[in-house]
Amino acid sequence: MKIVADNQIPYLADPLARVAQVVTIDGEGITPREVRDADVLIVRTRTRCDSRLLEGSSVRIICTATIGYDHIDMEWCKAHGIEVITAAGCNSRAVLQYVSAVLALHLSRCATEPQQMTLGVVGVGNVGRLVADYARSWGFRVLCSDPPREEAEGLGREEGFVPLDELLAESDIVTLHPLLSRDGKHPTYHLIGSKELALLRPRAALINASRGEVVDSEALLDVLSTKHLACYLDVWEGEPNKIDQRLVRQAIISTFHIAGYSLQGKANASSIVVRALSERLGLPFTEWFPTEVKPSQPRPIEWEQMCAEIENYCTLEEIDAKLKAQPQNFERFRKNYALRKEFF
Repeated sequence: MKIVADNQIPYLADPLARVAQVVTIDGEGITPREVRDADVLIVRTRTRCDSRLLEGSSVRIICTATIGYDHIDMEWCKAHGIEVITAAGCNSRAVLQYVSAVLALHLSRCATEPQQMTLGVVGVGNVGRLVADYARSWGFRVLCSDPPREEAEGLGREEGFVPLDELLAESDIVTLHPLLSRDGKHPTYHLIGSKELALLRPRAALINASRGEVVDSEALLDVLSTKHLACYLDVWEGEPNKIDQRLVRQAIISTFHIAGYSLQGKANASSIVVRALSERLGLPFTEWFPTEVKPSQPRPIEWEQMCAEIENYCTLEEIDAKLKAQPQNFERFRKNYALRKEFF
């Protein structure tokens, strides 16, 4: 069995190399030639998995060590008998802690407390649910918007779910966590455009740690030129090579798509991939987790304690200064980012 894997996915090569030929390649360099005789493909968001890559190959399973799967042509894979496995939820606590660092910084800048703020959470899946739960425990008033969940689970105002327009108009801070989708009943491509940005309160804050394309970058730049809006951006349209440097400069905090980059998040993703492959292929790793990493220890934490400790783990201003100084090195910075530990 041959497995082709992105060389930026840590830990998984060791167990899989015991039972298969494992070829590791830079994600952007995975080409039809490399995957032609592969049985399994393990990728991140940097590898576009569609007919151009997969036509004529022997690939039957694609694992993505990420939450999102917008880089995979799901319909084409389904039509050609290729199973797609995601690592949904793998880095949820890492993103939670990134957003918590942003909240701590923003409220410090505003000299206010959670009890005076309304937080709008757009996309209430693995990440958004955690953000909403912790924010409520810290005293924020929390509004949620997630039409697919609302319809599937019958959620409404009693559970804190409101229409997106209402959430945007009433929130002091909006944090975005939907999966990126361009089709279907509830597409999220450019979910936040000119109309939506116009609804935001004066001096509101916008956090995006989902996908860059969820926000219309040109519309955001237009709004930034006409009204005060505090932007905290980890993801970008056109990344890694075509990010808008004007937006990098104008955001309060600009980071290079590392909200989910924790030791535990990476270990979780590799563990999910290896366990899933083991279940499907009869490999002896159905309980595997990297021995190099201590699993996260989820726990409640008080707002004051979180604010006092978060900068030891997530140095937003340091990362921001690096990207603002050299935005052309976005991908190099990302690849060389020192994975942080999760502490709650």
